[in-house]
Amino acid sequence: MGKKGRKGNKKELKAAAKARREQEKLQQRAASEWCEVRDSPIHGSGVYAAKSIPSGTRIIEYIGEKISKQESERRAWKQFDRAQDRGEAAVYIFTLSKKWDLDGSVEWNTARLINHSCEPNCEAFVEKKRIFIYALRDIERGEELSFDYGFGVENYEDHPCRCGTDSCVGYIVVQDEWPRLRELLAANESEPAPEGEQPAPEGEEEGTGSPAERDEDLVMAGSEGGG
Repeated sequence: MGKKGRKGNKKELKAAAKARREQEKLQQRAASEWCEVRDSPIHGSGVYAAKSIPSGTRIIEYIGEKISKQESERRAWKQFDRAQDRGEAAVYIFTLSKKWDLDGSVEWNTARLINHSCEPNCEAFVEKKRIFIYALRDIERGEELSFDYGFGVENYEDHPCRCGTDSCVGYIVVQDEWPRLRELLAANESEPAPEGEQPAPEGEEEGTGSPAERDEDLVMAGSEGGG
């Protein structure tokens, strides 16, 4: 029994050493001279240009655990429920291929903190089963990095956007579906108020208020992005 136990311990030690080496490799791949993490006015933490970044530059790799579509679905709902409860960033899962997804919810994945924007300066590309973030244009030092999360319009109310750009549509929805989103928003505005609900006084639009009040509503709704 003793000999078997020692063999078992040796296997466990080898497995642990291999896991550490793999983690170190991922940490090295996740590092980038082009960017740094700071607090973001969009949401929680964000990723900023540490120096001027020319257009077309490969800035950083989005790293994580490769998982099946079935496991991806399970984790996505778990991450989303946790985000709803805590007001944190929501889902860090990226589509990798028709068969696989990438769960980037590991603390050394700096790219997971890049926020969404309706006017993104970056874009994510899949290359040889790896995901990289590229600069769409020249980015100045100190500018926050962002990309389009590409969410569908189906559950848009679950994903409010706070990017603050001139083009912001209020929700994290892929640009191709903005026309449909505007149709849905217009239809909601035209619906009569429920019985017993008074319309907002003239000059006081529904949903206005202090920035702190609006931010609290968005956080409780489960905002996306870094953090």
